[in-house]
Amino acid sequence: MVNGRLVKMGRASMRFVAAQVALQWVALAANIALVAGVALVVDALLGGRITTAFVLPAMAGALSCIAVRFAATRAAAHMSYLASRGVKEALRRALIDKMLRLGPSYAQHVATSEVVQVAGEGVEQIETYFGLYLPQLFYALLAPLTLFACIAPVSLPVAAGLIVCVPLIPLAIAGVQTIAKRLLASYWTQYAELGDSFLENLQGLTTLKVFEADAYKARQMDEEAETFRRVTMRVLTMQLNSIIIMDLVAYGGAALGIFLAVSELAAGHLTLPAAFAIIVLSSEFFIPMRTLGSYFHTAMNGSAAADRIFNILDAPEPRAGTRALTGEDVQIEVRDLSFAYVPEREVLHRVTFTVRPGALVGVTGASGSGKSTLAALLAGRLGGYAGSITLGGVEVRDIDPKELARHLVVVPTRAHLFAGTLRENLLMGDPHASDERLLRALAAARIDGFVREASGLDMPVAEGARNLSGGQRQRIAIARALLTRAEVLVFDEASSNIDAESEAAIASLIRELAGERTVIVVSHRLANLTDADTICVLERGRLIEQGSHAELVGAGGAYAALWRAQNDLERSLA
Repeated sequence: MVNGRLVKMGRASMRFVAAQVALQWVALAANIALVAGVALVVDALLGGRITTAFVLPAMAGALSCIAVRFAATRAAAHMSYLASRGVKEALRRALIDKMLRLGPSYAQHVATSEVVQVAGEGVEQIETYFGLYLPQLFYALLAPLTLFACIAPVSLPVAAGLIVCVPLIPLAIAGVQTIAKRLLASYWTQYAELGDSFLENLQGLTTLKVFEADAYKARQMDEEAETFRRVTMRVLTMQLNSIIIMDLVAYGGAALGIFLAVSELAAGHLTLPAAFAIIVLSSEFFIPMRTLGSYFHTAMNGSAAADRIFNILDAPEPRAGTRALTGEDVQIEVRDLSFAYVPEREVLHRVTFTVRPGALVGVTGASGSGKSTLAALLAGRLGGYAGSITLGGVEVRDIDPKELARHLVVVPTRAHLFAGTLRENLLMGDPHASDERLLRALAAARIDGFVREASGLDMPVAEGARNLSGGQRQRIAIARALLTRAEVLVFDEASSNIDAESEAAIASLIRELAGERTVIVVSHRLANLTDADTICVLERGRLIEQGSHAELVGAGGAYAALWRAQNDLERSLA
């Protein structure tokens, strides 16, 4: 069983596989020479020819054979490491490159948990495929032929009997392969589903604890783990049964070789030293195939993991745009925009509006109305939309992603800060920015005071920015966005779930940016939108109202009702 695509991807490692096979063959040759030497010693003992002049060269020859076999075996193990290392690097690089090509919309095609699993455990399984299984496959074909060539001149019947039994092990492997492939496919499916559930529960652990739903989710995961355990046990049962069959064939073949050698000795067709050599070497006919059989199950697991990796690598990629944007006044036009995550369930339906350069535009609506989806579509983070979204007269899907990121930046609800220093995070906005410019951006985001009280630009940022409050994290993310000099800034619920001081600071910054840059504010809180030139109101994916705050309140529609409801709620909480 050879996975052609996997071998092709790891073709750079095949030279190490070939070297490993050659070294294993050298070790076999050294073993044959050692056995032949021992047979000569036995012959000399029987003939009474043992002398010092005979023993010393014999001992030197035996030690040389042992040294050669040791060195070859050790070198073969190193070649195994080099072969597996190369293919692991190639596969992980291919997965990373694929994720980069898919871009932010990768979640439309593959699950995050599956990517993590195959990049970790899946690639480690393939290590055995290249490091052990493939070399053993070629060596298992070469070793019996070499032994046959050595034994046939001594006793052709014994050599023929041994070589005939060798293919029985591959036949047993082939018989198991169909069952194994189906079981391992089920194994990896269950493994991926369990990983997906575990990742989701881990990410939502705080919510589970708040609502005391952790015990329920724990029981649910126990059930999923039990299902995975049963699948794993079926795989192990299949492996153990096939090993029993291969052991019977291997030991039975070796026993047949011993029986034939003894029969030839009894018939006078073999000398005792020759029979001794054949008996010792008869097991070598089957050990390579038997070892191949033990590696086969791991190789099947690696091949199944490779199939999962190739499914990700074959995921359809969005057509990358190549066009550039000209000019600094980027007007946004949305015409008849529709989008659905799931077919026949639209999130946005025929949305149409225009954002003039330098305008402050608000987008609001109830939860689930499509606000964040609209922001993601504007930034090119989602594909497969119907209708039209143009920036500066160029369709978003046709714009080079790097060019789009240079002109439009989204500050999401929970912006991600990477573990490292504050300076490293800010320089993502502009790698060439001076410290002075970094500090100006922090000042504009109303976070410079906190930074100075900390360690300045070298302030450490922990993993997940856990050493920062939600408001501090958001203001740092806004400072990073300001450093990009993008003409269009989209704030997607950027002031949600933060303290009142940070919310007021962000609102003040947005008012200052209006006119300098085009600003789109996606917010469910209408107080953040009162200064907007235009407010777009979404309801169930449709644009139902559009106008200034005063116009919409005066119209007495959905926006006015939502405005009154929020005011009443805030007064009741005051």
